[in-house]
Amino acid sequence: MAATPRFRKNAVDADAVAASTGEGEPDRKHPVDETLPPLRMFTSGLQHVAAMYAGVVAPPMIVGPAVGLSAKETAFLMGASLFTAGIATLLQTLGFWRIGARLPFVNGVSFAGVTPMIAIGKDRGHDGIAVIFGAIIVAGLLGFLLAPYFCKLVRFFPPVVTGTVITLIGVSLLPVAFNWSQGGNATADDYGSMTNITMAAVTLVIVLALRKLLRGFLQQIAILLGLVIGTLIAIPAGITDFGALGDADVVGFPTPFHFGAPQFEIAAIVSMCIVMLVCMTESTADMLALGKIVGRPADERTIEGGLRADALGSAVSPLFNGFMCSAFAQNIGLVAMTKVRSRFVVAAGGGILVLLGLVPVAASVIALVPLPVLGGAGIVLFGSVAASGVQTLATAALEKGENALIVAAAVGVGLIPIAAPGFYHAFPEDLLVVLDSGISTGCVVAIVLNLAFNHWGRTPDAEADTEAVDSEVPKDPMAVPVAH
Repeated sequence: MAATPRFRKNAVDADAVAASTGEGEPDRKHPVDETLPPLRMFTSGLQHVAAMYAGVVAPPMIVGPAVGLSAKETAFLMGASLFTAGIATLLQTLGFWRIGARLPFVNGVSFAGVTPMIAIGKDRGHDGIAVIFGAIIVAGLLGFLLAPYFCKLVRFFPPVVTGTVITLIGVSLLPVAFNWSQGGNATADDYGSMTNITMAAVTLVIVLALRKLLRGFLQQIAILLGLVIGTLIAIPAGITDFGALGDADVVGFPTPFHFGAPQFEIAAIVSMCIVMLVCMTESTADMLALGKIVGRPADERTIEGGLRADALGSAVSPLFNGFMCSAFAQNIGLVAMTKVRSRFVVAAGGGILVLLGLVPVAASVIALVPLPVLGGAGIVLFGSVAASGVQTLATAALEKGENALIVAAAVGVGLIPIAAPGFYHAFPEDLLVVLDSGISTGCVVAIVLNLAFNHWGRTPDAEADTEAVDSEVPKDPMAVPVAH
C-alpha cells in the first residue's frame, strides 16, 4: 500500500533522507536495515533491555500480589513477561508477511492494562489470572483484525486524546506507588511505619541523584541502580525477603497456561478491548515519531504492520503467561540519543529478553526488592508516565476550539475511581470492571468528546483545519510517549 499524504505531511524530504543516510546509493542499506559487529550489537541491545527492564517487570509485580499470587508465582509471572516481551519485540523488528513495523521498535508489557487487570482479578487468585488472560487473547485478536482499518483512523486520535489517556495512566498508578511506600499490606503491623516511608524516600532521593549525576548508559539505568542500592540499604533494616530467591529454579520455561486454561467473561473482555485501542493509539504515535527519527517515515503499511505485531504479540502472550504488549517510549528516546538506528540491535535486545525469561532466578532477584524501595522508585516511574502525557498535551493545541474542555472532562471522569473509590458502588458488578478503571472511562470520554467537538457537524474547511492540527508530530521525539 502506498503512503498517503496524511502520514507524509510531517515527514522529512525523501531526497534529504537519501542524501543523509546513503539510501540513494544502490549498494548501501538504509541504517535501519544495517547489521553491526556482534559485540556492538549485543552491548547496544543490552542497553535497550536496561532502559526497559524495570517497566517490563513492574506490571506483573503489581498485578501478581493484587490477584493473590504468592511471591514465587509473582516471580514466575515476571519471568514470563520478560519472555513474551522478547517475542513481541522480535515480531516488531524482524517481522514476517505484513506483520511488524520493521523499525527499531521495542515492545513490552503495557502499563495501560494494569488498573483494569487489577479490577478484573483482584483477590481471585489463579481464576483471576485466567480471566485476565482470556480477555487479553480476545482483545489481541480484535486488534489484529482492526489494524488495517485503525491505521486509517488515526486522525480521530490526536494528541488531545492520547495525551489525556497517558496522563491518566500515570496518575492512576501513583496510588500503587504510595501503597508500596507504606509496605504494601494494609493489615500488616508495620504498614505506614517510619521505617517503610523513610526507605521509600531514601530510594526516591537516590534515583533522582543518579539521574542528575550520571551520564549516558548509567543514566538510562538510574532506576535499576536505585533499586539495587535501596535494596542493599534495606537489608540491615530487616525488610528484605530472600524467600523467593531460594525457591526459584535456575533454568525454566514459562509453562503454557501455568495458571489454568483462559476464562472468558464479557465485562473483562470489554475492558481489555478498550485497553487494546489505547495501546494501538499509543503505538501509532510512537511509530510516527520513530519513523521520523530514523529517516524512514512511517506510512500506512508500516503502521498497519506495527499494529498487527502489537496485537499478535498480545494475543500470544497469555499462552506463555504474559500480558498485553505495546511500545516503550523510553527506547525511542534511546534511539534518538545514541543515533543507533539498526532494527537488528533492538532484535538483539528482544533475544536477551527471551533468555532472561528462561532463567527464573533472574526474575526472582527482582523480587528481592522490598515494596517500600519499589514504591520510592515507582513515584518516579509512574510520575514520568504522567509527565509524558502532559508533554503530549502540550502539543494538543489546547487554545483551539474546545480541546481544553475535552481534557478537563476526560481527566475529571478518569480521576473518579482514584479520588472517590466507592463512587460507582450502586452499579452492576459487571460494569464496575470498566467503570473502576479511570483509564478506560477517561479514554472513552476523550474519544467521544473529540469526535463531538472536532469532527461531527464540522464544515469541510473546519474539518481540514482540525486534521492539520491533529496530524502535527511534536518536534521533540522525546515528547511522544507510551505507557509502560
